[in-house]
Amino acid sequence: MDTRYLTYILTIARKKNMTKAAEELFVSQSSLSQYLTKLEQEIGTPLFFRARGELVLTPAGQLYTEAARRVLQIKEQLYKDIASLDNRGHITIGCTSQFALLALTEIVPRFKSYYPDYRVEITEQSLPALTKMLLEENIDLGLMAANTIKPFDEELADVLRQEEVLFALPTDHPYTKENPDKPIPQAEFVRRFEDENFLLSRKGSTLRVLADQLFETYHFEPSAMCETNSIVATQIMVSNGSGVTFLGESCTQKGGPVACYSLEPKLYRLNLLVRRKNWILNEAEQLFCRLTREWFQPQQE
Repeated sequence: MDTRYLTYILTIARKKNMTKAAEELFVSQSSLSQYLTKLEQEIGTPLFFRARGELVLTPAGQLYTEAARRVLQIKEQLYKDIASLDNRGHITIGCTSQFALLALTEIVPRFKSYYPDYRVEITEQSLPALTKMLLEENIDLGLMAANTIKPFDEELADVLRQEEVLFALPTDHPYTKENPDKPIPQAEFVRRFEDENFLLSRKGSTLRVLADQLFETYHFEPSAMCETNSIVATQIMVSNGSGVTFLGESCTQKGGPVACYSLEPKLYRLNLLVRRKNWILNEAEQLFCRLTREWFQPQQE
């Protein structure tokens, strides 16, 4: 069922700009303009008019886009119903952090006890890559760490919890003997650790955004030993004294070779469950989302 031309009009209506719509659709602007012209000639009336440099829907355009959305919903529900025959189906999930993988090791077996024939496909991606996949609807769900729910629609993004971000250093660091458990004031943090080697997450990650904001606030330029999004590698390097870093609370382990401290004021990131647009969930997929939310409820108590 080829409905891509309906998506063309909906994208133009959302972007209000032919060039931006063409970029998102990965088609040429001229091809998109030609299609719109042909469609308007077929219908016999314009679907858009130009106002202050934007393409705005005409009354006919509003009717057309409303109908287009209904057709796409019918198509998606049809495909979902077909896929769900005999409780068979497929969910694609992207995750960005260790906390998500840990959660899924418990959520997926519970879900499979209800729907044993459902296929769950999990992929680990960086935050920018996963965000792009969700916005382009190449994946159903994102279980992710983020600094904000933007650029997702509020109704599609569930905030599962606020996760504290901690400062990590080797347990044999001189500071741990002076201050075994008290939070570190941010101003003192800069003064005490300005000469340390920092192991930083890559640009665009939640931890890197928070770290860069902290450095900018205190006009602090850290000595960055390396940049990596591998939590495991970072923890190993911290434990052997190679440097210090920032870790999400879910990635820490009490009693291990890495000491973790809260900062004052505390740093937080969000744990999100994000659904792609135009995804009509059947009963099985609604259950998966509910099990995910329930997994995080005890974490907040």
